[in-house]
Amino acid sequence: MQPDRDLAGGAGAQAPRPIEHPFADVPPTGRAIEVAPGVLWIRMPLPYTLDHVNVWALADGAGWTVVDCGVHDAPTRAAWETLFEGDLAGRPVTRVIVTHHHADHVGSAGWLAARFGCELWMTRNEYLQCQASLAAHLRPMPEAQLDFYRRAGWREPQLAVCRERMAGFADRIAPPPDRYRRIRDGDGIAIGAHRWQVVVGHGHSPEHACLVNAELKLLISGDQVLPRISSNVSVVPWEPLGDPLAEWNESLALFRDTLDDDLLVLPSHKTCFTGLHRRLRELDEEQATAQRQLLDFLQRGPCRTIDVFPALFKRPIDAADGLLMILATGESQAFLNRLCNAGTVRAEPDGAGVLWYRPTGADPHPDATA
Repeated sequence: MQPDRDLAGGAGAQAPRPIEHPFADVPPTGRAIEVAPGVLWIRMPLPYTLDHVNVWALADGAGWTVVDCGVHDAPTRAAWETLFEGDLAGRPVTRVIVTHHHADHVGSAGWLAARFGCELWMTRNEYLQCQASLAAHLRPMPEAQLDFYRRAGWREPQLAVCRERMAGFADRIAPPPDRYRRIRDGDGIAIGAHRWQVVVGHGHSPEHACLVNAELKLLISGDQVLPRISSNVSVVPWEPLGDPLAEWNESLALFRDTLDDDLLVLPSHKTCFTGLHRRLRELDEEQATAQRQLLDFLQRGPCRTIDVFPALFKRPIDAADGLLMILATGESQAFLNRLCNAGTVRAEPDGAGVLWYRPTGADPHPDATA
């Protein structure tokens, strides 16, 4: 594989296209819809509030290259078995490409690779993060990571839910192969009669691989660009001072500058759409608006991370929902870290080590330590 950056084209000076959704239906579980010659859209069920993930089968000679896999559980395996006997026409999986390490994308990759004796292709950071996450969740959550949530304002009952939730993370992922094929930003991959280019994004995950086919005018965007909803961009507890929003915004700009606007976007959630540049603009504007709302919210007085949820999320965050609390805390921390790095907000610990955030120049919280 060689770097092939010019496959994608560029933004140009034209006004962005409107967002349209060309497919009236979505594939039912165990079935596929052809969105382009040799490109099948498949949906796998998820046991979460977001109840599905889109995966893709690309015609690859006598078999199929599969892009993303769904979680590893009985309903997903059953859906795959139905597809093998039906819409995949009995042809084998020849390779598995995973966009990033989250369970709904990598979960069944190890099972598919073992079943068909094929390779797993991923970026290095995503493969290593998957292995590290699996290893970490085989032992109790480290105190250093629990401290991340304590500093955010969590109390012990919430931490107990977090421990329980994180302990079950590995149950959704089949052990991945002990070796993999590395893909990099700019690589060109020959799949069947077509060539796909790897375009890497950051922010949602460390090294998220998207795939562009310039001939078919397709972008498999994973979670990097979604319609109607925005991807979770979170600070992770093992990198508490990270600034994933800065990385996310850089990726939005990269995609806008290097990808053509006439691509059909094949996202991991919701439906396929056109109007990539307009959606990128919307995502950028949503982030800017959220930062302004958060800064206005902090003008009322110092806040912990968990206190700023109303400024960022439309629905209430239930403290008893472990996954929701983890995602909301991580994303809120990402916005706070972005404002801190921009110099508009500062953090001060109180006597218990909990961080309180306030606009730069405002009076310190009365319980903050010097």
